[in-house]
Amino acid sequence: YLFLHFQVLKASDYYVPLWERQQEMYKLDIDWPKFPEYFTGQTFCVAVDSLHGLVYVGQRGDNIPKVLVFSVEGYFLYSWNDTVEMPHGIFVLNTATDSSVWITDVGTGKYGHTVKQYSPSGKLLQILGTPGNAGSSLIPLQFDQPAEIFVEESGDMYVVDGDGGMNNRLLKLSNDYKEIWLAGTNGTGIGQFNIPHSVTVDPVGRVWVADRDNKRIQVFDRITGEWLGYWSSCFSEDGPYSVRFTADYKYLIVAQLNINRLAILAAPPVGSIGDCVMVNTIQLADETKPHLVDVDMKSGAVYVAEIGAQQVQKYIPL
Repeated sequence: YLFLHFQVLKASDYYVPLWERQQEMYKLDIDWPKFPEYFTGQTFCVAVDSLHGLVYVGQRGDNIPKVLVFSVEGYFLYSWNDTVEMPHGIFVLNTATDSSVWITDVGTGKYGHTVKQYSPSGKLLQILGTPGNAGSSLIPLQFDQPAEIFVEESGDMYVVDGDGGMNNRLLKLSNDYKEIWLAGTNGTGIGQFNIPHSVTVDPVGRVWVADRDNKRIQVFDRITGEWLGYWSSCFSEDGPYSVRFTADYKYLIVAQLNINRLAILAAPPVGSIGDCVMVNTIQLADETKPHLVDVDMKSGAVYVAEIGAQQVQKYIPL
């Protein structure tokens, strides 16, 4: 009995009982989408508007619609194409008055190196950065292959800028697009990045960044930008490509592209970041290449944009 008790205590450092680690937590929704033939390019990113039941997919390719819009039930609704060159990350913001879609564009043509805001129907509302011009980190709003964006309801936003360009940084901007703080340079040290690829914020004021090629997740204070800690032990096989919380904020869903896997990690309580605890995994088919994910904060469903399979898949919590 003592031995068992000790085991449970060890496992519950992060309040994850042992049995929960072995149980399957998600199942694939084989009926989503209803007509997969609407995917005609490489699907790089996905964003859920859980308030309105919409799923936005960013895809790349020649002479194809760059943004597809589906219902959460899987029906194709419409698409749009103007002024998006190579979508990398996508995010839906709902405020009390309206909704908008933010896209990071890593193209090298006349629309690239920008972070853009669109109406749900695809009308361009705002461009951050200088279209077509890659820039160095000396100027806050000069991006070089910005990877992803997370926008708070207040309009404050977090941009991870560098999908392999000259910038390796995390930038916080106010709702009028002024720099609040900036973290990171290129490197392997504390607070440095090597391809910061995805960003999200938790309810207790921590900013989580997938530091892809350093094979770790780094955590920062959302108010000050201060470095709070990092997780690396879960990523010895492959770096994290995405970071998203589950709807109850108990877990982080992380895509690992090269090993075709989603890792489900226990979110730490307030206070110490500690090191990561892998609670569960979802093993995808070979060559699926999951790139970025998003979570429906209403239903808890996880959507995975898969570059290799050229599709988005939906996983439903059990």
